Amino acid sequence: MTKSVKRRGIYAFSLMFLVLIATLIAACSIGPVAIPMMKSLAILADLIGLPHFASYTEREQMIVAHMRLPRVLAGGLVGAALGVSGAAMQGLFRNPLVEPGYVGVSSGAAVGAVSALFFGWSRFGAWTLPLAAFIGASAAVLIIVGVWRSSSGRSVASLLLLGIGINALLGALINVLVASSESEQELRSIVFWLQGGLEARTWAHVQMVAGPILIGSLLIFTFGRDLNTMLLGDEQSSATGIQVRRNRYILLLLTSLMTGSAVAISGIIGFVGLVVPHTIRLLIGPDHRYLLPFSALGGAIFLVWADVVSRMILQPVTLQVGVVCALVGAPLFILLIIRSRQGGQVR
Repeated sequence: MTKSVKRRGIYAFSLMFLVLIATLIAACSIGPVAIPMMKSLAILADLIGLPHFASYTEREQMIVAHMRLPRVLAGGLVGAALGVSGAAMQGLFRNPLVEPGYVGVSSGAAVGAVSALFFGWSRFGAWTLPLAAFIGASAAVLIIVGVWRSSSGRSVASLLLLGIGINALLGALINVLVASSESEQELRSIVFWLQGGLEARTWAHVQMVAGPILIGSLLIFTFGRDLNTMLLGDEQSSATGIQVRRNRYILLLLTSLMTGSAVAISGIIGFVGLVVPHTIRLLIGPDHRYLLPFSALGGAIFLVWADVVSRMILQPVTLQVGVVCALVGAPLFILLIIRSRQGGQVR
């Protein structure tokens, strides 16, 4: 890597990071109660102990610091987790049309969360629902990896097919629970969680996922060079000294941990881990040393703005952010596929 290429990468990353900061500030300002960005910036500066020159009311401080900021940070963390996990999974499976949900993480989390709502476990505390979702995600991944390891063929293709099969089974279990729901309130809670949303996210939710997502992202970034080599295939990668099987297990564990943590507080949100890495790849190329961190930033920016749209577009009605991601992500993904096909192949 030449110094000029590395320098351009640093400049581009810095610019995208500034866009993320501006996005977070704007998202804290936009809402049913509009707050000027300078006041939002002053409130945020106060929270981290920086000087500022704008005044604000106690009500504005309450809205920004205790209502919008936790929701915005939760959205940014979830988006970053889905973005970097999607990029890692696409490199791991050597397929740009793969996302973390393909290996059963999202479906497992959904079974855990829906079970908690169906059996009334959520009455034991606010942490019960995300904990059940995380346990479900972890269990699904352990089952898939366990079956995969016991099978005769251990190719990434067989793992992907196994994940698709487990997804179908878990989806059927969710449908059984939904069909068996006895109360309208219980059914609405299940449907709302399955659609994905960031309503009523608090600082407790941010604290719950910040560690796994941030640490997991940093660890995945260190596999950028190995993922580049693994694109050549298992045999050639092994010939260069890369421990392909070990790396595959570690990446599966890290992406499952991050996706499970994200889904635990947001519900099922699709297309972020699919569209964002694919878009970044078309813009900057397939080098995972850049693709992984840029996908994290891109996922955070995309989901925060999707959440802003979800709470503003149909006021006073609030759409679920998962619905907005699907409405935006599906057409965008179709366009990306058409563009890639016109170029000769899906890249």
